[in-house]
Amino acid sequence: MKMRFSFILRAIALSAVLLAAQLTGCAFATAHAGTRPKVIFDEDEMGPGGTNIQATLMLAQDKSIDLLGITVPTGDGWRNEEVAHVLRALQIAHRGSIPVYPGAEFPLLNTVRRTRAWEKMYGKLFYDGAFMSHWPSEGTQDWTPLHPNRPDWVPPLPEGEPTIHARKENAALFMIRMVHKYPHQVTILAAGPLTDIALAASLDPRFASLAKQLVFMGGSFNPQYADTPFAHPGDYVNAPRQEFNVRFDPEAAAIVLQQHWHKITEVPVDATQSTTLMSRQMLRAVAHGKAPFDHYLGRFGQVYPLWDETTVALWLDPALITREKTLLVEVDTNFTANYGTIESWPLGAGPDWGEQPVHVVFGVDAPKIDQLVVRLLSAAKPIAVHFPRNRPH
Repeated sequence: MKMRFSFILRAIALSAVLLAAQLTGCAFATAHAGTRPKVIFDEDEMGPGGTNIQATLMLAQDKSIDLLGITVPTGDGWRNEEVAHVLRALQIAHRGSIPVYPGAEFPLLNTVRRTRAWEKMYGKLFYDGAFMSHWPSEGTQDWTPLHPNRPDWVPPLPEGEPTIHARKENAALFMIRMVHKYPHQVTILAAGPLTDIALAASLDPRFASLAKQLVFMGGSFNPQYADTPFAHPGDYVNAPRQEFNVRFDPEAAAIVLQQHWHKITEVPVDATQSTTLMSRQMLRAVAHGKAPFDHYLGRFGQVYPLWDETTVALWLDPALITREKTLLVEVDTNFTANYGTIESWPLGAGPDWGEQPVHVVFGVDAPKIDQLVVRLLSAAKPIAVHFPRNRPH
């Protein structure tokens, strides 16, 4: 623990120097009509295939957006392994020029040992990402061995090893640099634990206010259980407000939700769990498409709800949202049975802990999302599918 705090202090000191140099030397850009929407995708890129990689490839396939970079925190897998998976996927997609930035290797406070201690007191978690010692049996494919106590180890990749490399700049510093370079133009689109974004907000108090908006996949309110391979009833029937992205790093989620963003859109599992699915029919359609990565997805695709793909689709086309509600949203960070669960109140009824209004998506047009996913993942080359006129971003 002392080593980690020492590392954090060194990182903060170094980042302050780098940030001062960056801000001194750059002329701030101004937003103007007609520019491509700018986005940073913060994703725990466990692969091969699956919701994380497929969501990334969707963004890589839209030429009407400016994907500034992909930032990678530990989540579903450990950061180093995730970085290798996304680099290989981008290389297969012929999009190796998209920069990838390694993010946080550990949550802010949560650890494997703390998680095991919590489980002894309150019961076994069904899914805990990089901390797992074995894969759940519900519809998953154990493409690579799990290694909860070896975070730096990258096992051989079944899809082949990448020959391109990640950037040396840390994810949090990259995000800070981008929102200062393009004030009020950059969407932070997050589909994994929020550790990188919490670090950026903690290093630079202007970070959130300089971004255009935050759109994130995470949290759970009262989802309906669907009989799909990975929708385990115990997760949502017995603990309806617990969801992995928030539960893996609750402190980070709490920090992020208290920042003064211009707009926060939350896509909880309520919007995806019972209505969306990467079905075998969709996987077959993608496998027979014309994209350079379709054989890869045909081999490594898995039948999951479209968690991250839906989040990407809703940013590309907000008209796909059919039901949403503005709530005050917070995260329980007390080390109790409710650790990492979502708390919410109507506007004006919160406890005034610093909670901010959040646009929570509860309903989506699932058939049109399916069509958009297949269209993007089957296209021979990047196409223009961004819909900036449907609703304001």
